[in-house]
Amino acid sequence: MELKTFIRHHRKDWQELENVITMLSRRKNNVTPELLDRFESLYQKTSYHLSYSQTYFPGEDVTVYLNDLVSRAHNLLYRDQTSSLHQIRHFFGQTFIRLLSEQWVFVVVAFILFMIGAAGGFITVLNDPLHLYSVLPDEMAGAIDPERLGEADGTIDAPSVSASIMANNIQVAFLAFAGGISFGLITVYVLIYNGLLVGALAALFWHYSKFYEFWAYIVPHGMIELTAIFIAGGAGLLMGYRILVPGPYPRKFQLKRQALRSVQLLLGTIPLFVIAGLIEGYITPAPISLEAKYIVALLTVIGLLIYILLGRRLLPQKQADNATTHPGS
Repeated sequence: MELKTFIRHHRKDWQELENVITMLSRRKNNVTPELLDRFESLYQKTSYHLSYSQTYFPGEDVTVYLNDLVSRAHNLLYRDQTSSLHQIRHFFGQTFIRLLSEQWVFVVVAFILFMIGAAGGFITVLNDPLHLYSVLPDEMAGAIDPERLGEADGTIDAPSVSASIMANNIQVAFLAFAGGISFGLITVYVLIYNGLLVGALAALFWHYSKFYEFWAYIVPHGMIELTAIFIAGGAGLLMGYRILVPGPYPRKFQLKRQALRSVQLLLGTIPLFVIAGLIEGYITPAPISLEAKYIVALLTVIGLLIYILLGRRLLPQKQADNATTHPGS
C-alpha cells in the first residue's frame, strides 16, 4: 500500500480517535460504555496502523504522528485503569462478549475438531478396549479402573486437586491458543488429541456399562471447561488463519493484529477455568447422587447461556450487528 493511499484510507479513524481521547480526558465520571468501547476499537486499529507504518514508512511523518497518537491513547487507557473494577467489568461485560461474537465461527470449528477426535477415539476403543493403550499415555491407561469409579468420593484433598486441575486446563488452553503461530496446525492437533482422549475413555466405560456414571463425573465441570478450551482453540485458529490468509496486509502485520485479539479471548477464558477447576475439585468428587451432578452440569450451561445472551443484548446495537454479519473479521 502506498503512503498516500494508507493515509487516505485511515485518516478518519485517526481523527476520530483524537476526538474520543479529548472527550474521555474531559469526562472524568460520566463516561458511557459505548464511548469506552469505541475508544478501545479505535486504539486497537491505530496500534495496527502504527505497526504497519513503522514497517513500511519508518522515516515518514505519519509514523511519528501515529506513535504520538497511540502513546496518548495508551496513557489515557492505563491512567483510567486505576479504576480496575470498572475496567474488569467492561472487559467481561462487553469486550470479551464482542470478540466472542465476532470470532464464533472459529470457536465452532474448534468444537468440530474436538468432536472429530472424540468420535475417532470412541470408535477405536469400542471395537477393542485394548486399543486404549494405543490412544492414551501408558500411565493414564494403566491407572484407569472403571470398576472403582466413585470410590474416592469425599476423600480427596479438594483444594490441591482443584489448583492442579486449573493449572493443567489453562496449560492446555494456552497450548491451543499459542499453536496459532504454527498456522494453526498445533491448535488442530491439541483439539483433536484432547477429543481423542475423552472419546476413548467414554468407550471404555461403555464396555463396563458405566457410561451414565462416567458422564456424571465429566459434565459438571466439563461443560464449562470444554467451552473455555473451544474459545482458546478458536483464538488459536483465528490467528493461524490470518497468518495463512493475511488479506491485503503482510503476514507480520496480521500476526500482531490477530495476536492481540486472540490474547484477549484467551484472557476471557481464565474465569471459566477457575470455575471449572472449583467444580472439578469440590463438586465432581463430592459424595452426592449422580443426578445431582447432572443438575450441576445443567446449571453451568444455563449460566453460560445467560452470560453470553445477556452480554450480547447489552452490546451497542451497531457492534452486535457487525459481530453477526462479519464473523472472524
